[in-house]
Amino acid sequence: MIGKYRFHGDDVAADIREKYNFDGDLLNIFANNQGPVVHKWHHYIPLYDQYFSKFRGSNFKFLEIGVSKGGSLQIWREYFGPDATIMGIDIDPDCAQFDGQAGMVRIGSQDDPDFLNKVVDEMGGVDVVLDDGSHVMNHIRTSFHTLFPRLSLPGLYMIEDLHTAYWEDWGGGLDTPGNFFAMVSDLVTDLHGWTHKAPPRVASTNGQVTGVHIHDSIAVIDKGPKHKPTHSRVGSR
Repeated sequence: MIGKYRFHGDDVAADIREKYNFDGDLLNIFANNQGPVVHKWHHYIPLYDQYFSKFRGSNFKFLEIGVSKGGSLQIWREYFGPDATIMGIDIDPDCAQFDGQAGMVRIGSQDDPDFLNKVVDEMGGVDVVLDDGSHVMNHIRTSFHTLFPRLSLPGLYMIEDLHTAYWEDWGGGLDTPGNFFAMVSDLVTDLHGWTHKAPPRVASTNGQVTGVHIHDSIAVIDKGPKHKPTHSRVGSR
């Protein structure tokens, strides 16, 4: 289904620069990759930099769901630097070969809360989650409900390839309750809980969602302390 969107040009970097007006380290790392294969939609590269650049050079803890060919872990290591704790998980036993190359790799399902909790325990906590796993709606929800409560404050949760939210084979559909964006709508409703009296719709967030950002096939959910909205008028006129 996605084959018709494949890039057939000669210069990946130029395509990203021209379309998205982005030119940074992550673009060079991705476009010039000579290591294990990494497969990304071009418009993801500037979005990664937009949300992840603040963590570069720090000792933060990063969990990527979905290891595949191992290329993305190596890209994240080069981008984030040597001090970051990088963990990748995948259900494919062949991915164990990448353990220790650019980060840790553990084999298990993103649909298994016990496994996910053990991974976070081993990491000593988690600051950022990137879900590039099965892209199946139920799996995405299980991972979110398990891992979002484990995120540090502040924390960041990104889910990519959400075009599958509209595909029935992945548990989605245009107007179906299984579509993950239906839950995103609930997150937005909870974010504005101070304006209504409805009970929380996504209880696993514990009212700690401070922002919801939607891009083509990507959702980013910010976690932080929730404060009662306050406003002021300042100035002499």
